[in-house]
Amino acid sequence: MKVISLINMKGGVGKTTLAVNIADCLSKRYNKRVLLVDIDPQFNSTQCLFSPEKYVKHLEEGKDSIVDIFDKDTKITVSTVSGASQTKSKELAKIEPVEIKNNFWAIPGNLELYRIDMPSGEGREKKLKKYLKSNENKYDFVLVDTPPTPSIWMTSALIASDYYLIPTKADPISLTGINLLQNIVQEKKDNHDLSIKCIGVVLTIVETQTRVYKAAKKFLEEHTTWSELLYMKELPKRTELAAKQLDNYILDLQNPAIKASLTGIVDELLKRIS
Repeated sequence: MKVISLINMKGGVGKTTLAVNIADCLSKRYNKRVLLVDIDPQFNSTQCLFSPEKYVKHLEEGKDSIVDIFDKDTKITVSTVSGASQTKSKELAKIEPVEIKNNFWAIPGNLELYRIDMPSGEGREKKLKKYLKSNENKYDFVLVDTPPTPSIWMTSALIASDYYLIPTKADPISLTGINLLQNIVQEKKDNHDLSIKCIGVVLTIVETQTRVYKAAKKFLEEHTTWSELLYMKELPKRTELAAKQLDNYILDLQNPAIKASLTGIVDELLKRIS
């Protein structure tokens, strides 16, 4: 099982679009068993995979989400009738992902992540890694969609991962962000003794005819670090994709160019891992 986090310090760079569609492509084209974990409190990946009605029903029925992985092992509940009592959280290994389609499962995100207090030293930032370890024979790949901020959730994702992939827009602000991101990742690696490896930078929402794109591409190609990590294929900007990302996958669109871009990215990702 290979665990890959998609990370960036900036929102709006196509991170969720790439995470969802890489997962779909691996499961559909390569017949791989894939789990997508939405650890972003904004749960954008979950909104791409679930209709509002289906998601609300999922929660109302008490089914599992990312909150169940990080909740305390025992919780205190207070009743006006019986007073305080302790309840045990569900065992990590028994938390059940949702089957999205054949070979594709997901741990849905949850806005309730914001209420979880995780002081440093408790060790709960390692619970995602423990959960995945307990299920490592069930999946070939795990993709983790992370929040666009340095947080305990990003740290948890990095601790659990073998690799990280950086989606970024081809503009000056985004490029500044990836340099900062490398410093943050290195700090996490040092603090937690991680061997996680960067498997590349993917340009997203690309408009190849603009001067901004050409300048950004030139910068990356000449950079001592990023030149070797830059993917050949890029995810182009398409109105069709933006309009349909909540109910369609790229491989389902009637657009050969963008489908070829996605499959090229996934091909390169697999080669870099192997």
